[in-house]
Amino acid sequence: MTLKNSVMDEMNDRKGERFSSPEAAYKLFRACMEFLDEEREHFLMASLDTKNQLKAVHIISIGSLNANIVHPREVFYFAIQDRAAAIIVAHNHPSGDPAPSQNDIDITRKLVESGKILGVEMYDHIVFGDTRFLSMKEEGLI
Repeated sequence: MTLKNSVMDEMNDRKGERFSSPEAAYKLFRACMEFLDEEREHFLMASLDTKNQLKAVHIISIGSLNANIVHPREVFYFAIQDRAAAIIVAHNHPSGDPAPSQNDIDITRKLVESGKILGVEMYDHIVFGDTRFLSMKEEGLI
């Protein structure tokens, strides 16, 4: 079993857990990062059902120290496969500073628009560092 599979097995054991706040989402994604290389950016996605309960967690992409390429096609491939009503995405900043870059804001807007077309709502994009996180929804960026 690969590390990626062990992460997903661990996170998918939390299926049915309800997400009602950015902090709850942050805790899920932060727990996922304990299994991964925190020196590289990881873009993650959680699929939710109509009751905001976790269906699955997916690693969408793994980048470098300060960059990660994400395309809506990969994010929504898993959302559709999971028959998700909504998604929450997240990625880490190895620098420890959760302030979003312009690229982070741009991909968030693309994902929100793509979700509208597909009928899958994007609830939030969580950016997190070592001990802090930022909710793009709370910051008014979604």
